[in-house]
Amino acid sequence: MSWCEIKNLQSVPLDEIPQLEYSSLKTKIIEKISEGCRVVQFFGDKLKDCVALYIVLADDEQSKLFAASTLFSEGGSFESITPEVQSFHLFEREFYEQFGIKPVGHPWLKPARKGIAGISSEENQYEFFTMEGEEVHEVGVGPIHAGIIEPGHFRFSCHGEQIYHLEIELGFQHRGVEDLFLKNKNKPEFLLNLSESITGDTVIGHAGTFARAIESLGETDVSRKSIIIRTIASELERIGIHLGDLSALAGDVAYLTGNSSFGAMRTKIINSTMAICGSRFGHSLIAVGGVNYDINKELKENISQTLNKLEEDVELAAEVLFSSSSVLARFEKTGVVSFETAKEIGLVGPAARASGVALDVRTDHPYDGFTLFPVHKLTLKSGDVFARAYIRYVEIIQSIKIIRELLESPVEGELKKPSNDLLPKRFVVSMSEGWRGEIVHAGITDEEGQLKRYKIKDPSFNNWIAVALAVRNNGISDFPLCNKSFNLSYSGFDL
Repeated sequence: MSWCEIKNLQSVPLDEIPQLEYSSLKTKIIEKISEGCRVVQFFGDKLKDCVALYIVLADDEQSKLFAASTLFSEGGSFESITPEVQSFHLFEREFYEQFGIKPVGHPWLKPARKGIAGISSEENQYEFFTMEGEEVHEVGVGPIHAGIIEPGHFRFSCHGEQIYHLEIELGFQHRGVEDLFLKNKNKPEFLLNLSESITGDTVIGHAGTFARAIESLGETDVSRKSIIIRTIASELERIGIHLGDLSALAGDVAYLTGNSSFGAMRTKIINSTMAICGSRFGHSLIAVGGVNYDINKELKENISQTLNKLEEDVELAAEVLFSSSSVLARFEKTGVVSFETAKEIGLVGPAARASGVALDVRTDHPYDGFTLFPVHKLTLKSGDVFARAYIRYVEIIQSIKIIRELLESPVEGELKKPSNDLLPKRFVVSMSEGWRGEIVHAGITDEEGQLKRYKIKDPSFNNWIAVALAVRNNGISDFPLCNKSFNLSYSGFDL
């Protein structure tokens, strides 16, 4: 067998993952990509005297995942896949950074996280791409910014006001999150708190992905009741952040009415999450085996009333926002990422759907309540700031309808079931659709049923390259608007 065919959240014995010679595996990968699959995980695991590389590809139309592995000796190398399939570029850079296995022929082999992760114990100066010419100049922004945001460095090569190239240096938020999962593998509460902190604006997204991975590895059952509560919380998180983004985008083009209106709506939604669990961001709601908090009849009615009012308000505010000539002048044809580019680089989430790429884990690899209530994928074609803003609006309306349906569904079962011990020598891939896009966690257990490797991929890992490509040939003053239209995470990338 060339591949182990699995589904999202299907735990399988580790021995069932085929181990191929790399040359054969590369051929098989390219064959699968040509058939319409895409890479969702590519990570290493340190063994006694070698390094195992695991690759997971997704066939989204068939809701299938394909996993395989290969072995490298320490300090070894392999022929890069990136020249043929560009979406592998960052996966290979990360693998090299973490394990020192070099992808020979990689066209852009630089540190993924500022050299922090392990090629050398010493910090090396990051080498930026440079352009020559009398009228070419560079503009450096960050890593410390004027606003209270996370650190990242942006280096622009410009001709006058026009951006020719942007290079993004990240890694300043590197905390060693994946190692912390292994160092604290016997502390379940700590691990849940850690999963909530992978990126602070996606608490439900990452905590839910982690909990489902652990439940699968231990074959722990979850009640319909807790599944519905989790799904409601994840859609509230999506609505809240999308509203915040629309507020920020309006503010960036000096449309202050929209900035205030969408910001006020966001407050009402995150207060609904707080009414469920005591935290506006959903902290402590998710548990392995279910949830820690119920949604009683009174709270259901309050949430429904909030959503009814929100739907009216957001439709009115969006109608004004997207019909304003001054807003459209800044949004339309700014920061364009074409369908072809989005596919080529492996763009995910609302940004991908705004470029016409119909990817949504809720539909393609359903989990939790989305196995009970299917989600229709929504796409636009223009791939500009306008599309990335408008897709947020239509997804808000869609999420309101999803939550309504969930609130009206019959609720059965207990809030939280006891979690089982993890099974030994197992492999699982846990995927979900966070508000930013596809979240993927992969877990491997050892002979004693303890976590041996835990690999995390936030959608920001896929999407930061799109920011660099979107701003090409735009004015440098449009960069904040382009950047905000993606709203990517530094900590989610840096890990």
